[in-house]
Amino acid sequence: MAELEGLEYGKSDFVLLDEVTMEQFMENLRLRFEKGRIYTFIGEVVVSVNPYRQLDIYGKEVIEDYRGRELYENPPHLYAVADAAYKAMKRRAKDTCIVISGESGAGKTEASKYIMQYIAAITNPSQRAEVESVKNVLLKSNCVLEAFGNAKTNRNDNSSRFGKYMDINFNFNGDPTGGHINNYLLEKSRVVQQQEGERNFHSFYQVLRGGSDELLKSLYLQRDPAQYAYTSQGASVTLASNNDSLCHKAVMAALKVIGFTAEEIISIYKILSTILHLGNLQFTSDGEHVILVGEDTVKHISELTSTEPENARKTLLYRTVATGGGEVIEKGHNEQEASYGRDAFAKALYERLFAWIVGRINSVIEVKDYNPALHGKNTVIGVLDIYGFEIFDNNSFEQFCINYCNEKLQQLFIELILRQEQDEYQREGITWQHIEYFNNQIIVDLVEQPHKGIISILDEACLTAGKVTDTVCLDSMNKKLGQHPHYTSRKLCPADKTMEFNRDFRIRHYAGDVTYSVEGFLDKNKDPLFQDFKRLMYNSSDPVLKEMWPDGKMSITEVTKRPLTAATLFKNSIIALVYKLACKEPYYVRCIKPNEVKSPMLFNDGRCQHQVAYLGLLENVRVSDQEAVEAIVNQHGFEDDVAYGHTKLFVRTPRTLFTLEQERAALIPILVLFLQKVWRGALARMRCRKIRAIYTIMAYYKCYKVKAHFWEVERCFANVRNMADYGKSVEWPKPPAALVQFHRITQHLYRRWWARQLIKNIPPSDMAEVRAKVAALSALSGERVDWGYSRAWERDYLASAKDSPLTSTNFVRITKELKNKDQYSQVLFSCSVRMLNWFNNTKDRALLITDKHIYRLEPKKHFKVQKRISLDVVGVSVTSGSDQMVALHTTSQDDFLVHLQRGQLNPNQDRVGELVGSLTDHFTRVKNTPLPVKVCSTGLQVHMSGKPKSITVETKPGQTVADFKKSRTGFTLLLPHQ
Repeated sequence: MAELEGLEYGKSDFVLLDEVTMEQFMENLRLRFEKGRIYTFIGEVVVSVNPYRQLDIYGKEVIEDYRGRELYENPPHLYAVADAAYKAMKRRAKDTCIVISGESGAGKTEASKYIMQYIAAITNPSQRAEVESVKNVLLKSNCVLEAFGNAKTNRNDNSSRFGKYMDINFNFNGDPTGGHINNYLLEKSRVVQQQEGERNFHSFYQVLRGGSDELLKSLYLQRDPAQYAYTSQGASVTLASNNDSLCHKAVMAALKVIGFTAEEIISIYKILSTILHLGNLQFTSDGEHVILVGEDTVKHISELTSTEPENARKTLLYRTVATGGGEVIEKGHNEQEASYGRDAFAKALYERLFAWIVGRINSVIEVKDYNPALHGKNTVIGVLDIYGFEIFDNNSFEQFCINYCNEKLQQLFIELILRQEQDEYQREGITWQHIEYFNNQIIVDLVEQPHKGIISILDEACLTAGKVTDTVCLDSMNKKLGQHPHYTSRKLCPADKTMEFNRDFRIRHYAGDVTYSVEGFLDKNKDPLFQDFKRLMYNSSDPVLKEMWPDGKMSITEVTKRPLTAATLFKNSIIALVYKLACKEPYYVRCIKPNEVKSPMLFNDGRCQHQVAYLGLLENVRVSDQEAVEAIVNQHGFEDDVAYGHTKLFVRTPRTLFTLEQERAALIPILVLFLQKVWRGALARMRCRKIRAIYTIMAYYKCYKVKAHFWEVERCFANVRNMADYGKSVEWPKPPAALVQFHRITQHLYRRWWARQLIKNIPPSDMAEVRAKVAALSALSGERVDWGYSRAWERDYLASAKDSPLTSTNFVRITKELKNKDQYSQVLFSCSVRMLNWFNNTKDRALLITDKHIYRLEPKKHFKVQKRISLDVVGVSVTSGSDQMVALHTTSQDDFLVHLQRGQLNPNQDRVGELVGSLTDHFTRVKNTPLPVKVCSTGLQVHMSGKPKSITVETKPGQTVADFKKSRTGFTLLLPHQ
């Protein structure tokens, strides 16, 4: 590192200081800051100083410099610790975490973004689409969470007003497969009020200044934030490095990339606009009742929340309560209660919106269908970016919770880095000098200890019946904590005029003394919201809003368990977070804020020294520096740099460690290959034995299943000859996989046998009709429902005395003459038809089809032959309806278009199937060629005298007989109305 940076930049690792004193530590830190070196190591801990400017040290080339390199191979950088955590996770399949800590404005959020970008850049070298998608969502989620969870404070233009812990899941290849985000304690009080010089959450200003005119119009919003009570305080506050309009476009794009639907995005901005409109609601009193000022605003709110205006108005003015007897009454608010309810509703809306956005992101990035047996071990890198320690002019409940969280994280740092290392020295028998450090467990206990801690006292006050004020709660804290060395108040210390009587208490935190105002503590801890608002939102027709308020479905009279207070919920979540971090191998980034005016040039010694002190950085250096020498590793020449404990080797300087790491890295592939060879051989032999056993079992089982199937089939079909349906109703047993093909063949043979049993009983005289019906069934393919299959087929209807009693004798005589003349063998079909003539007029004619010709006959002229063509039909077209229209297509493109007339035998019988079946059977058996049959659902296409015509079918009221009528594209068959 010294070779890469040069001595003019100071010591790149604080453990290399000649003497570990606060003066040398600060001198080295200042020198590196002034030279643009904002990162410095303390062993494996990275100290980061906020430069308050953009530095060209984060590009692709820099990423490549740190990819896969050891921690001390390159100058200190966030990328170095990110790569170390990634390598530890990938090499040892061990879960790791990167804890980023420091004051508000020290650069924690930016550090977390750079770490995320580095992990995204070095993973997925094969560019698999699903992994790239996960990476994109993980990166884009930062943009969305900053918009809705960050705000401008007096210390920081982009201050995280919530805590964020993100787990990134990796597969055995080291590629990210998903993740999960935990959010902690959103500062929702900021929604309705901000301190002077601060702004509301970025999202409000982004939509007002960056939303399109159409969007703002649909949300009933004006572009000026000063028009709204909740954003007016920060409307004139400018940001040095944040363009609200550009950020809005980036957030909209990020939401789409993550997977939010267009409907979900508009619902998000409807909720934001609802909050802004709520802030502008005013209440006045007419003496007895509270009145809403501005009904239009209520209408806008109800429209944006998809609720009824009257319900919204009543919810804002009244509270529904249940009496002890189960009676439900409406109690009107006074002005103060109505304003309180409005603000509580606005805060709850934003808090639930934020939680829903986080949950929606989690639903997209969570690892799905993970199976360790198939996908290998799933390892995790956790990244913690949580609010820094805060001391404001007015510190309230939020600062109390935030600073308690920092106490817990500092305690974790002490446990893992300082105390454990010193305890290890003692166990290993290493000569060392005990380092004094501040153990802040006493402050953690002050806040969270059961029955005695501040949170327990707050909860007890919240649960006490009757009117318990913040002042009463402060008195209770004074009584129970008056002797605690880290707690005081004005009552306990009357001479300290920096605190107010009955209002302030002070905690001596590890980072400094903080005075808290107890005003509002109980309200914020109870976090009350009238149930009417929850019911109003649950009954919204907007599915996004409804999903956010599941507790709104409870009835008014339903008795529920008292919910946990805000402080207890936060305490439980932070304890769970610390437990989660303690289970992982930690890497630390300790952020330092160089000045209070966000200057890239100013290094305030007092402020920085204070942070170095309370972060325990000097003690961290001393623990590393006291590594004594007990034995010499002669073969490496580390005479003054290595000591042996009872079970571990202790190394003082990074160069020695780096050399050892290099040699270890060179040896690992050789050992790994050898172990892989031996283990793969063992695995292959075990697998071979298992496969042999499996195949043996499979062979016997297969044989059993085959025999069992044969026995089952034999049992099922043993008596089918004596059944009325010859076993058609018998259900076939399901075959094993090996017999699927055999099963199909067996079924086919059975069906042929079954058909034979039926056919053998049919008289030879009926076989022609059976064949014709089978041919019709095949040709029509089930597309025509009724085709006359259930009746006897006459075929030659004009020769039937029953069907044509007046003309049958004459027709028989004429057909005998035609048979002698044209030498045909049989009549395939005949009946009376309605037919188009050459002049496109419709006439009643007779249709005769023989095995050689098709005849058009004139019935009124003793069946004189009008047209005769060879039976050279190239196709038949019919409709899928019940009409009797048939088109016989010919090679001469002069098609026969007829409507079959029903005779006296049965006026309702369908003869289309009979004609189709007779022709199809003849063509198949005699001509040995298939006859194309087309069943049309809308109409027919024919050629007449070589010209194409379209034939449609219509039902016409008042029509007595079927007839053809000329249309624009051809003809229409008009049918009588049934």
